[in-house]
Amino acid sequence: MFYGAITALITPFRHGQLDEDALRNIVRWQIDQGINALVPVGTTGESPTLSENEHKRVIEITVQETNKAVPVLAGAGSNNPVEAVNYSEFAYQAGADATLHVAGYYNRPNQIGLYEHFKYVHDNSKLPIILYNIPPRAVVGLEVGTLARLAELPRIIGGKDATGDLTRPIRERALINKPFNFLSGDDITAVAYNVGGGTGCISVTSNVAPRQIVELQRLCREGKYVEAAQLQDKLFALQNALFIEPNPAGPKYAMSLLGLCSDECRLPMVPLQDSTKATIRRVMEELELI
Repeated sequence: MFYGAITALITPFRHGQLDEDALRNIVRWQIDQGINALVPVGTTGESPTLSENEHKRVIEITVQETNKAVPVLAGAGSNNPVEAVNYSEFAYQAGADATLHVAGYYNRPNQIGLYEHFKYVHDNSKLPIILYNIPPRAVVGLEVGTLARLAELPRIIGGKDATGDLTRPIRERALINKPFNFLSGDDITAVAYNVGGGTGCISVTSNVAPRQIVELQRLCREGKYVEAAQLQDKLFALQNALFIEPNPAGPKYAMSLLGLCSDECRLPMVPLQDSTKATIRRVMEELELI
């Protein structure tokens, strides 16, 4: 269901409020650029600082605008399993195709706790689930054995891996004996992850350069890893520039240069320094994105 280039959508704001028109335009533009799937209200979507109503509205708008043209993987994760189930039920009612659930940040559960958290969400929701493993933000991470055990549950269909450990897809495939979506959560290592058995990337860069990320993932699916690596090299400066300062300030500024939205983030995210803006602009000009 989920493969290739999958955009972790930003959430556009204007004057402190959700910019619904900009969001609709961004979703349509992504589809026109050939993206394979969309992820609203993940980390890049500033989900931790959205209100419940905003969170649900972003899912609703994304589903409406895609109109089944591409799958929607709705962010529904929380360190509170009751809240995660609430968001999952809303995503189901809104018409999303699956939900994305992050490991339990701040609470710092052990592997037994992580398993029970995700099992509770699985058993009390209806949509397929992709698990998001990002220890740098969540502090805790899903060990390979825990992910494999969770994969035995029928609606756990994949994992988003942002550990930076390129042995993960190899070790996970050795233990998971069913069709599974092995998705990278890191643009810079996406090609290498696919070489190890990955099936795609939930990408931040594709907010800014979706057509190029679609092409990169297509090359990987066709086994043209040398060509994919060459394209990755061309995009490296952009990928690096977007993360000079905390995400999603970089992508939002880049998208403002494309006329897609303002560069406004919600606190504690703050506007970029002028030097970072200059770097992003220069790189985008070199890639002929602007």
